[in-house]
Amino acid sequence: MQKNSKIIAFLFFLFLGYFIFITYPKLELISGFSAKNVASAHFIDNRSLELIEKSDNDFDVIGWATNQINESEKSATATVLGLKERKAIYRQGLGATLINDNFDVTKPYEVPRRNLSQNKLPFPYGVLEPKDTSFSNIDYAKLNKAVANAFDANGEDDKRTRSVLVIYKDKIIAEKYLTGFNKNSIILGWSMTKSITGTLFGILQKQRKFDIYKPAPIPEWQNNTRKKITTNDLLHMNSGLEWEEEYDKISDATQMLFHDEDMSRTQLLKPAIFEPNTHWNYSSGTTNLLSGILRKQFKTHQEYLDFWYSALIDKIGMHSMIVETDMAGNYVGSSYAWATTRDWSKLGLLYLHKGNWNGEQIFDASWAKYVSTPTNTSNGKYGAQFWLNAGGFYPDAPRDMYSCNGYQGQKVYILPSQDLVIVRMGLTGDSKFDFNGLLSGITNSFKK
Repeated sequence: MQKNSKIIAFLFFLFLGYFIFITYPKLELISGFSAKNVASAHFIDNRSLELIEKSDNDFDVIGWATNQINESEKSATATVLGLKERKAIYRQGLGATLINDNFDVTKPYEVPRRNLSQNKLPFPYGVLEPKDTSFSNIDYAKLNKAVANAFDANGEDDKRTRSVLVIYKDKIIAEKYLTGFNKNSIILGWSMTKSITGTLFGILQKQRKFDIYKPAPIPEWQNNTRKKITTNDLLHMNSGLEWEEEYDKISDATQMLFHDEDMSRTQLLKPAIFEPNTHWNYSSGTTNLLSGILRKQFKTHQEYLDFWYSALIDKIGMHSMIVETDMAGNYVGSSYAWATTRDWSKLGLLYLHKGNWNGEQIFDASWAKYVSTPTNTSNGKYGAQFWLNAGGFYPDAPRDMYSCNGYQGQKVYILPSQDLVIVRMGLTGDSKFDFNGLLSGITNSFKK
């Protein structure tokens, strides 16, 4: 009996040692993710710590973190089993930033200058409520059922949808929110932010201030094979640069988001392992590199901060949106834009109308075609900072559909052939949520 107890104890400590060996390096990522998410959700959307821990941070190992909010200094801290404390601070105008011990919280900083003037027009072009509109070609019972099916029934917690918005011919035809969320709730788009970043290059190209087909303006690449990489290659995610986009382990992506001070340089420093335009590889580092390229197009940091809002975000009335910055002051163009569901839909509407916003051409109509044309070697699933359905990933949705996609199933679908924009925000992605069913349910509600 005593011998068996010793064997069990030995195996327990062996397992414990293995567990610590495997898990300990991840603790800083866990506490970093948790602190950043708590600070953002609380100070941007005013969510309680209880709600954040029950919903936003309740998955996988993130739930191991212990979190605290400091209201007076507008910060959040997190630890795991009392270890690896990480801190995120909130700054008005810049959102929450995960910081390290070297970050000087007393250093003055610039914030974007916003134009929040609002048109007295109905949604989507102004702040007034949309006019009630009924279309004879829509079966509203079918439509409402399709939207309702996207949400969990009482007692369930599988679909985890927070909002669904359906817009047809610029009119809201369906809108539903999870209890506790509403049209004013500001929700993180995660990688939908990439589509914001890419759009800014379309705007610069229309202004004849940037040529995406020239080699990327990166001095560090000019004396090696990377000098052949164009901004067009970067926009299409086929630069050939080394990158690992994994989130359940220490990878290039997690290292960048939860450790690096200057996220615009993480991809820049990677070697080329393929020729440009021969190998598609999804990379958040590439989009943050694009944010760094954007920054260098302006004489001052203030101009860079302002451009994102003056040229696009506030221009189309996405006044709830905030794009967060890293420690070096770069917008985290890969991942950190927050906005209401209605404001996220405006990006989709801008593309549905090929860059025209209530009579003003924000980018050339050809840019919408550019971003929705399949990237070489992506098998029809990716364009230029947008995801595509050209390869039929959603078999019951139109092939001309393209979308902004984000972690945990944030979606803005653009359906040009049906004059539709569909937004879904939530906490489950394609592996757990039936997006094809949602899309087909909505499109089938239109009478033939």
